[in-house]
Formats: sequence, structure tokens, C-alpha cells
Amino acid sequence: MKKWILIVVVVGMIGWAVFDFVNSQGKSAEEFESVDETQEVEDENGSEVAEESEEPTIGLEVGNQAPDFELETLTGESVKLSDFRGKRVMINFWATWCPPCRAEMPDMEKFYQDKDVVILAVNLTDTENSVEDIESFVDEYKLTFPILMDSNLEAATLYAIQPLPTTYMVDSNGLISNMAFGALNYDLMVQEFEKME
Repeated sequence: MKKWILIVVVVGMIGWAVFDFVNSQGKSAEEFESVDETQEVEDENGSEVAEESEEPTIGLEVGNQAPDFELETLTGESVKLSDFRGKRVMINFWATWCPPCRAEMPDMEKFYQDKDVVILAVNLTDTENSVEDIESFVDEYKLTFPILMDSNLEAATLYAIQPLPTTYMVDSNGLISNMAFGALNYDLMVQEFEKME
């Protein structure tokens, strides 16, 4: 009899621990992904009424507000994504050692020259051998768009970057309109650019 009571207590404790863990994970994910969408405002009688907010959800899905980040460029300037609100932006995560990244760079440069687009080429600097390798790469491909240095992989972590290259197209309202995993060619870049506001 004592064994059964002990087994029931242990199973109950394990069940509670699992429930508590799963419940706390769900809450933290909801807090990260959602913004408080209601505000209390007073109507003409002075009563408080909930009003829907127009703020989009910050996240990594198409239609979400692109998470903001601030990084230094290869030339030492500080750049924030939000500085480019009102313009169409291509955020490209890349590294010099990545063959598909090398393959798409000439098309990115052509795209940058031909269209009124902001390109933020975020280099995963922490994965590179040296900054000199990045400078040599930029010289070799004659790149003229800003190269952002993600020294601590903060932006890469924020954007949950797995394969390289990964590209996010962000419209003039700061909303993600497209994401691509792998190299893009010039025609695909132009196609996605023309879909954006």
C-alpha cells in the first residue's frame, strides 16, 4: 500500500513539473511574439473602453514587423534597421566562407546599382577568421552596399538564422514581405522588390 501511495505522489509531482514547464514556455513565447494590442481609452462619457492598436506584431513571419537591430558597418558607422523606415530594405545574412553567399554577391551588387533599394549585408563576423578576410571579400566583389558586422551574432540570433545566406525583404512600412533561405539570383531579387510597397 505504501508503495502505491509513493508511486502516485511521484507521478503527480512529475506530471505537475511537466505541466508547469510547458505552461511557462508557452507564456514566454507569447510575450516575445505579441505586443499588447489593446489600450484603455475614455469615451465621451468618461468610461474606459478597449481600443485595438494598429501596431503589427514583431516577428519573423511574412506580414510581421521586422525586429530592429543596430550594428556597426565595416567602415565603423552605426546603422539601425529602423533608420530606413520609408524605404524598401533587403537584409542579407552571409559569410565569406559560404559558397552560395559568394554566388549571389555579384547579383546583389547589380541589384543595388539598378534599384532604389537599401541592402544591409549582415556578416556573421563571429564565424570569420578575421576582419581582413571580410575586407578582401568586399574588394574582390567590388561591393558598394553597407556591410554590417554582427560580431556577437546578435542580429543572427534575433532572426534565428540557420542556413546561409538568408534574406529578408522588408517593405517601406518595416513589414517583412518575403524571406528566402539560400542564394537568390538577380531576377528573384527584382521580382520580390517590385511586390513591396
